[in-house]
Amino acid sequence: MGSLELLAFSPPGWGGVLLRGLATSLTIALGGYSVGLLIGIGGAFGKLYGGPVVRDLLACYTTIVRAIPELVLIVLLYYAGSDIVNQVLTWFGSPPVDINGLVAGIVVIGFVQGAYSTEVLRGAIKAIAPGQIEAARSYGMGPGLLLRRIILPIMLPHAIPGLSNLWLIATKDTALLAVIGFMELTLATRQAGGATKAYFLFFCSAGILYLLVTLLSNVGIRRIERHAYRGMPDVG
Repeated sequence: MGSLELLAFSPPGWGGVLLRGLATSLTIALGGYSVGLLIGIGGAFGKLYGGPVVRDLLACYTTIVRAIPELVLIVLLYYAGSDIVNQVLTWFGSPPVDINGLVAGIVVIGFVQGAYSTEVLRGAIKAIAPGQIEAARSYGMGPGLLLRRIILPIMLPHAIPGLSNLWLIATKDTALLAVIGFMELTLATRQAGGATKAYFLFFCSAGILYLLVTLLSNVGIRRIERHAYRGMPDVG
């Protein structure tokens, strides 16, 4: 009996492989989403309050990333990024390194997410009435206090719908990492189906796992929405 057959019949078998793939997918999605959110915060403030050069660079970044399909970006960033890093190391006399797949996946997903987060947060900040910021400044609030007391609480309800969609997109974009051979849920499912020829069973199982992630995410999103919308009139 081959190693694949032993894996298929040994507990927990391919089910355990799929669950480990799901855990890896969620780790990449969470890391990439967090990186993208940090990029988005900096990008939004840069586009709104930065100088002409900063605004132009950020405009190029968001336009290019949103124009190119995620699959093309992932392949380009993974292989070109790894090559650039190793070339830089070679110039400095250091030996080339193998880029950790998990770190590379998080960085790639985060780079893509950052462009969309920038626009979501920029729109949320622009939804704040200018008079509220001016009133806070007239009371002597500094930039940090203004951000914490005025900007973030007011912009959050406007940003939640877009940011929640970006989280769900991040969980699905991890499936694209299968094209570069990274072992996440989709690649694990494909290997399980190829070894057992039960493609329908395993891909349905993967679909159910992705659905469960979405349903559980929606529960968390609704709780965040209730917290952010407290004190506001119910319009829906």
